[in-house]
Amino acid sequence: MLSGTSRKINSDPSAFRSLDWFTVVLYLLLVLAGVVSIYAASYDFDHASIFSFTEFSGKQLRWIGLSLVIGLVILLSDYRIYETYAYPLYVMMMVLLAVTAVIAPDIKGSHSWLKIGPVSLQPAEFAKCATALALAKLFNSYNFKLRSPSSYAKAIGLIILPILLIIAERETGSALAYMALFFVLYREGMSGMVLLAALAAVVIFVVSVKYVDPMIPGMSTGEFIVMILIMATSSLMAGLYARSLEVMRNVSILFIGAIGAMMLCNSLGLELPWLWIYIGLIGLAALYFAVMAIKDHLRKLLVCTIFAIGSVAFSLSVSVLFDHLAPHQQNRILVSLGIKADPRGAGYNVNQSMIAIGSGGLTGKGFLNGTQTKLKYVPEQHTDFIFCTIGEEQGFMGTSAVILIFLMLILRIITLAERQPSTFVRVYAYSVASILIFHLCINIGMVIGLCPVIGIPLPFFSYGGSSLWGFTILLFILLRLDSARKQFRN
Repeated sequence: MLSGTSRKINSDPSAFRSLDWFTVVLYLLLVLAGVVSIYAASYDFDHASIFSFTEFSGKQLRWIGLSLVIGLVILLSDYRIYETYAYPLYVMMMVLLAVTAVIAPDIKGSHSWLKIGPVSLQPAEFAKCATALALAKLFNSYNFKLRSPSSYAKAIGLIILPILLIIAERETGSALAYMALFFVLYREGMSGMVLLAALAAVVIFVVSVKYVDPMIPGMSTGEFIVMILIMATSSLMAGLYARSLEVMRNVSILFIGAIGAMMLCNSLGLELPWLWIYIGLIGLAALYFAVMAIKDHLRKLLVCTIFAIGSVAFSLSVSVLFDHLAPHQQNRILVSLGIKADPRGAGYNVNQSMIAIGSGGLTGKGFLNGTQTKLKYVPEQHTDFIFCTIGEEQGFMGTSAVILIFLMLILRIITLAERQPSTFVRVYAYSVASILIFHLCINIGMVIGLCPVIGIPLPFFSYGGSSLWGFTILLFILLRLDSARKQFRN
């Protein structure tokens, strides 16, 4: 008997008869294109065989073979075990992450790899599946809805715990990938205001780090822009929550009047305690939200109060947070934001990658004809920077084809999610889609210089057994659950 809204109602049909073969074909296309790209990225004229186990391409073929075996085992398994053992598996993976942080050797400043004989594995890649299953089981619990603080605490706690454990391993990039699961919460009823607040936090961080030149006496450009951002976002949130143009109008008048007065004082050369004025303005707005919440019984306006105060606190602590990052992480962020030029250091990989992609043009230089690749100008080009090899050799058309296949796979996963009668399978499917979207966007973004280099692999393309196995397990568990969808009912 399955818990929550999912119940077994008849015998399980053959997984292969009900298997979504279109998704399997897309998976095979991606892994085969990946091994060919790895071969091109690591091509050595002295060892030209793609099947040589001494080369990265040959080793990747071995990982692919083992991945197919793993996928077959999953398809032959009982679909009910994934919900039944979701929590025990999650606990086991959290313990493994904690142990990894303690016993794993230092590899380029990270303690995230466990060496088992001749093989090195990264538990963080496998913990994604365990976290997705645990989150799905939580949402499939009896009468569970994202309505109360306790339900939010449970869902967010499941996501935050692996993030904290992976950060303890000094593997920030892998930890950030788990943030994609917050999109699943949005799909299942979380207010869009939470995503708006998260976006505002990112913008506040970027602006606070980047803009440091004085704009008005006593206040930097960053502080001024952040102040306007918090004011505008608070006004928007207040209007949407209260569903009242009056509330939005009153707050907007307060903010616009204050900004106008500050700009007038600046033009007159008056030096005032701008920081305290800034804090006072936000505090006044927060007080207004609280009064309106009590007066008109609009408890949701208390969220605006929390957002306004929290945003001010966060903006004032950005410099402290930034200083606590590792030096190489600080350099990558500064280079990505254009604050610091380091073409031979932190910015070298990205610069060479953009040169490679740009030189590919529309149709590329041809297979195995990439000069940047063959002369080894791009470090890690067979792992995190594999996309630049595709761009140089296959050009815009080749990269577009790869992105199109990924898009087809993600849309297909969303289609599978929406046709599920089971909350458990639907939530799990959206977790898989969210993780794939995050990896795809961040990896391509860092290769073309839009995001800091944070060590996010391109799914099914980047060299490595842990990444390939992790994504294979994620996808094939979904395929197994989908093949048994007729065994579920609401």
